[in-house]
Amino acid sequence: MKDVIFFDLDGTLVDHRSAVLETVGHVVREATDATAPAEELVALWWALEARHMREYLAGECSFAEHHRRRVRSFLPALGEPVPAAPELLDAWVAERYLGPFAESWQCYPDVHPCLDALSGLPGGPRLAVLTNGDPGQQRAKLARFGLLEHFEAVLTPTELGTAKPAAYAAACRLMGVDPARAVNVGDMLESDVHAAERAGLTGVWLDRGIDFVTGGPSLTPAEPVLRIERLTDLPGQLTGDARRWRNAAVTARGGRTPPP
Repeated sequence: MKDVIFFDLDGTLVDHRSAVLETVGHVVREATDATAPAEELVALWWALEARHMREYLAGECSFAEHHRRRVRSFLPALGEPVPAAPELLDAWVAERYLGPFAESWQCYPDVHPCLDALSGLPGGPRLAVLTNGDPGQQRAKLARFGLLEHFEAVLTPTELGTAKPAAYAAACRLMGVDPARAVNVGDMLESDVHAAERAGLTGVWLDRGIDFVTGGPSLTPAEPVLRIERLTDLPGQLTGDARRWRNAAVTARGGRTPPP
């Protein structure tokens, strides 16, 4: 049994991608002067989110400014004027995006059963959320679905002073745990699994069958990784032996390791 389990949030506990697509889909359907088809506009928003989120995580701008940058790039494609005043951009973000986005959040159905099972394990692990998101927004998601009570800590770049991948070492230091005694669970192979493993943690890939970035089917990793399809599979894997962990792995050839 490991001592600490870190959970990613977006794509792992809360369905971020569907909420974004629902919200932006509504925005573009209302754009009567748009310069491109709706599907292209949604793809543009998704690309802008990734670009400007990277800038925020690199410390190049505030969380509010990363939204402003996104909207400045997006409004011309909607056929709308770009306000010069930051407060007008903030108002657009709040009214047209963040409000409806929050209403679209959905907690995955396997989250509560997994956390309840982990809480019931004798001498079970300590639980924490480790996310690159904004602390206020991420805590609001957890509070919405009654998840905060399950976690000892919610760790973001604000608390740790750094984003993933450096956040793994910082999170272990803050939690007072040896990385070898910690697990990180997430839906993104590189940032949640491989990066965690390079930091000395055990990475577990939550393969929900969809690629978070492209929306297509999840890709088979080039190297074996510990894989689960549902969070409810996690407690059993944690309490099993090393052989059970191996049987959860995806092989480098793309097949599944056969059962014992």
